[in-house]
Amino acid sequence: MERFICKTCGVEYAESDSPPEVCPICEDERQYVGWEGQRWTTMAGLRDAGFRNEIREHEAGLTGIGTTPRFCIGQRALLVQTPHGNVLYDCISYLDDATISAVENLGGIQAICLSHPHFYDSMVTWSHAFGRPPIYVPEADKQHVMRPDPVITYWDGRPLELVPGVTLIQCGGHFEGSAVLHWAEGADGQGVLLTGDSIAVANDRRFVSFMTSYPNNIPMSPAKVRGIVDAIEPYSFGRIYGGWWGTIVAEDAKEAVRRSAERYVKRIMEDA
Repeated sequence: MERFICKTCGVEYAESDSPPEVCPICEDERQYVGWEGQRWTTMAGLRDAGFRNEIREHEAGLTGIGTTPRFCIGQRALLVQTPHGNVLYDCISYLDDATISAVENLGGIQAICLSHPHFYDSMVTWSHAFGRPPIYVPEADKQHVMRPDPVITYWDGRPLELVPGVTLIQCGGHFEGSAVLHWAEGADGQGVLLTGDSIAVANDRRFVSFMTSYPNNIPMSPAKVRGIVDAIEPYSFGRIYGGWWGTIVAEDAKEAVRRSAERYVKRIMEDA
């Protein structure tokens, strides 16, 4: 029995004798089946292919964990470290002993949460490796869990403080259950928002953007964009970390979200 991993989206499936016939995550309109067709690997296959993880400190108390060479969507996870416990936001497919040791040296993981199903990846394997901390998955996206496990807690979508000062916020948009993580003490007390691509940092890092599907170029409705802005309005943050290395709005991040949303809605409504 193997736990097969989709080579396009990176999501790990429950044990089976043979690879699944399809990947529902990739068949959804927000993702895609790879141009070479549906392909699978395993954790051992990734190790044998020479993949490894990089660990980088973004700022005091925030560490990125990403796989090299790039695998699947190419995101990196973020570990928020606090005196009250550590929270892993988003996941990656690959996990090895070196990564486990490095994360344990940073205090381990006390809770896991995700921005959206494209980044669920090997979340259950990660939880099991660190003493089975709970994984918080929104009830709204329950159908996208491909490896059910008792460590998964289905969350009702109301703001949830995972450890003091670290709050999970369902904002919707990209997926119904899309969520961001607010870290109150980040950025020297200004606050930090971790967003995956629920709020995507643009190449012009003074701005962010919003899409129903990034690879398939499906725009988001103005109502959903406004819903995202409303969901984060109660929280103060001066910096945003997106889902990939280098995707950072370094300053004035809350205003960047506001002006980006206004620009987006104006453009999409111009000829309505």
